[in-house]
Amino acid sequence: MPNASARLAAPAVPAASAPPAGPWLLGVRHHGPGSARAVLAALAAARPAAVLIEGPPEADALLPLAADPAMRPPVALLAHAVDDPGRASFWPMAAFSPEWVALRWALDHGVPVRFIDLPAAHSLAIEAPAPGAGETPRAEEEPPGERAEDEVTPAVDPIRVLAETAGYDDPERWWEDVVEHRSPGGTTGTDSGDSGTGTGGGSGATGAGGGCAPGASLAPFAALAEAMGALREAYGDGDRPRDAVREAYMRIQLRTARKEFGDAVAVVCGAWHVPALAARTTLAADRALLKGLPKVKAELTWVPWTHRRLARHSGYGAGIDAPGWYGHLFDVPDRPIERWMTKVAGLLRAEDRSVSTAHVIEAVRLAETLAALRGRPLAGLGETTDAVRAVMCEGADVPLALVQDRLIVGESLGEVPDSAPAVPLQRDLTRTQRTLRLKPEAAERELGLDLRKDTDAARSRLLHRLRLLDVRWGEPVEGRSGTGTFRESWRLSWQPELSVRVAEAGMWGTTVLTAATAKAESLAREATALAGITALAERCLLAGLPDALPAVMRALADRAALDADVGHLADALPALARALRYGDVRSTDTAALAEVAAGLAERICVGLPPACTGLDADGAEALRRQVEAVHGAIGLLDSGPARAEGLRDRWDAVLHKLAARDTVAGVIRGRAARLLLDEGRLAEDEAARLMGLALSPGTPPADAAAWIEGFAGGASGGGMLLVHDERLLTLVDAWLAGIPADRFTDVLPLLRRTFSAYEPAVRRTLGELVRRGPAARAARGDAGRSTGGFGPGLDRGRADAVEPVLRLLLGRPPEPAGAAG
Repeated sequence: MPNASARLAAPAVPAASAPPAGPWLLGVRHHGPGSARAVLAALAAARPAAVLIEGPPEADALLPLAADPAMRPPVALLAHAVDDPGRASFWPMAAFSPEWVALRWALDHGVPVRFIDLPAAHSLAIEAPAPGAGETPRAEEEPPGERAEDEVTPAVDPIRVLAETAGYDDPERWWEDVVEHRSPGGTTGTDSGDSGTGTGGGSGATGAGGGCAPGASLAPFAALAEAMGALREAYGDGDRPRDAVREAYMRIQLRTARKEFGDAVAVVCGAWHVPALAARTTLAADRALLKGLPKVKAELTWVPWTHRRLARHSGYGAGIDAPGWYGHLFDVPDRPIERWMTKVAGLLRAEDRSVSTAHVIEAVRLAETLAALRGRPLAGLGETTDAVRAVMCEGADVPLALVQDRLIVGESLGEVPDSAPAVPLQRDLTRTQRTLRLKPEAAERELGLDLRKDTDAARSRLLHRLRLLDVRWGEPVEGRSGTGTFRESWRLSWQPELSVRVAEAGMWGTTVLTAATAKAESLAREATALAGITALAERCLLAGLPDALPAVMRALADRAALDADVGHLADALPALARALRYGDVRSTDTAALAEVAAGLAERICVGLPPACTGLDADGAEALRRQVEAVHGAIGLLDSGPARAEGLRDRWDAVLHKLAARDTVAGVIRGRAARLLLDEGRLAEDEAARLMGLALSPGTPPADAAAWIEGFAGGASGGGMLLVHDERLLTLVDAWLAGIPADRFTDVLPLLRRTFSAYEPAVRRTLGELVRRGPAARAARGDAGRSTGGFGPGLDRGRADAVEPVLRLLLGRPPEPAGAAG
């Protein structure tokens, strides 16, 4: 094994001898530009009669599509079970993947090419050992797995062992030095001698390495095979039974190819499998390993892939650390470091960072100096990153993180021609995307929609329908679009695994509209929770699914009639109230929803007061949140197109009951009083009276603290209320000062939770007011009036002074002289 490692690290010497006899087993590490160049040079030198590649043989019919001009890597073969589309697996390929290079070379030279790995029909049926192994986890539990056949065994990492043998402590750095930074001719670096290194769409699959001697082109693969053989002998063949099955199938396919084409056959596979393919076994023994394998019906197609999904941190078992960096090394014809630094400078300039030509020159020099000091044949990713951090980022990690995300990992999204097989739902989605000018992109971007425009409204419906089908191409951006407005904001990012979601959703229909309608009807039939059905009704309106609404409304009416739990009713009402507002924007008939919503609101008004008594702390907090949600929902119902007559007055009466009853939990009483005060339906003096009662000496401190939390909780702007109405602040201050020391520790956690949520400036102002004391605060105001600005009635003089400024801010014309206020 030390000899094999040394042979890998030593430069190959061109030889004039003919290539060794085939078959040629080209062991590779998936997704590496050095491996891709070496494979390209070996194929150009050996000129095999057939090329065999590790991959599912059912995809042989799809191989010619790789030569289509519309096919642009990174792409992946997607295999899924017909009866269970969630059971799926990917075989990703980038422009710098050895498999892709071999495939393009064979197609460009008219050489037969085949996949020889275990069929997907078997691999999808075999239970995966673990989702993290890159096999085929359930789609509803984990993202679909990618191929990890080069994950040799949990017991040994061959690259690490070889690196340690060569004296390296970093296996990635060793692999870069001996493989990725070497040209096929044996020199270090990627210089002008690397003619024909491919670009983007695979055009580099022709002509590379043509000037290299045949023996020299194949020598690195022989050394790698020797190293893998020594490793397997030392550590065993691994504890994954599936590896033995796969290798048996590949040996059978190799025998078949040799009978058809002779020994002039090249095999491109993971390096770990090379010793097994070269082993002398009988056909009967290999067939015995394959006997009785489970099988499913599988379909395969090409799908777009991304550099980000090639990265190891994405969970891909065969992932690499820097897909963008490797793509750069493979694409550039010469001077890779200079071109990389120029690319980094362009990115940083686009982000408004000052990066000059002098920075680029200095960064290149520093990277080359670091490589020389570290004894590396070429500046690698570590040296270039250190140089970029020191020179262009001035030691800062934030701009370096941008370089890592945009360039080192990369945002490339591949493309697949329309002629590739696809489920009907995928074809309809593709047509709709083109019609609406919504191009799938891997990079995350935000999309703002104006629902008054036909195109934007159609885009909104498409995105909501896809979310209903669990194809989460877009996620609504919270806080960017208000309820019932004409605007929506979405965050879009197309990830490869969404292709599996589309295949799964194909069971519901052949178009996005019919599939979403069928899925909604099914969810309505299966739903048991009232809140879930109302949320589904909202989603149907957002998605524009009028045919699904009757089934949803029937289920909603049935559940609402049977459910007597006030909490369930309170959870269900907000979604209905929001849905009723969509009639304005989306021209949707919501009359049936209005009737159900009015009935729910009436039942809540009747059942809520009794439900607010006899609650523990957790139950009271949960019901407090429900009271707030119902209050907002009734506000929408009262102002919407389906306004219920008298609903607001009935709800106000309920809040008054909650605020006045001693048997109601303190947090709910406090919140009811605050809601009424904010709506102008409770006088300031009455609010002060309720607070005085709640904070009276006879009230247990824990109950009083709960009332304070409900009334002046941080999320509700209670801090500003105390700042401006010093009567309330004085009451709170006096109550706090009067709590006995032995009881204060009991209420401290609740108080800390209440007041810590205030803005820092609000807390500082309250502290200053408390420090000055009641007498100083009283001296600031006029007699008979609130010292903080809240009086018993409207002060028209002060209000009139503010009105001109408000009109200016709102862009309203000045009020004519003499007009009524």
